Amino acid sequence: MAAIRKGSVSLEGKKVILVPYMESHVPKYHEWMQNPSLLQATASEPLSLEQEYQMQLSWSSDLNKETFILLDKDLLLGTFSHGQPHVEAMVGDVNIFMNDINNPQIAEIEIMIAEPTSRGKGLGKESVLMMMAFAIEKLRINLFEVKIGESNVESINLFKKLGFVETSHSNIFKEVTLELQITQAKSEEMLGLMGNKLSAACDQVTEGGLNSEDFN
Repeated sequence: MAAIRKGSVSLEGKKVILVPYMESHVPKYHEWMQNPSLLQATASEPLSLEQEYQMQLSWSSDLNKETFILLDKDLLLGTFSHGQPHVEAMVGDVNIFMNDINNPQIAEIEIMIAEPTSRGKGLGKESVLMMMAFAIEKLRINLFEVKIGESNVESINLFKKLGFVETSHSNIFKEVTLELQITQAKSEEMLGLMGNKLSAACDQVTEGGLNSEDFN
């Protein structure tokens, strides 16, 4: 299979589709980030629309970061088409950062379901599982880390259910850090979950693209 180019992959699960963060997504993303509760939950600073466009461009070229927009399949108008933004269905995002210069196999993961009507449907769990399996298989990540505000109990519980364990608690920043070590057994388990969750994954660089078998 051809090498995967950054920003060329979409992942489709049973409930959610992960697509690259595109310029067309920026206005709605900017609208989300005017919400004080989302800014607090993501430890973000408010940006102007122009700054948001600059941020999207920066993220799209940063080889140490992978960002996908979450599409709620229940909200799609018509059939999903890879390469199209499907703004009508975007409900959040999922990111991984590879910022440890001493170990590129460590990644921090973040998940945000911005649309309240799409919460509680299992989209966050499915998105995290797909992102992690993709990162294990294609980026060779062997340790995942997540930093969550101590008041975000729902998100903390989500990651604990996925096997993450708390490794530190900062009273200064009021956040907890959880980690998941990817052993060989855990890797096989995660890729097995990917096989069950993923129905299609398209690569716009090649004619055929990816499917669930490419991750096994």
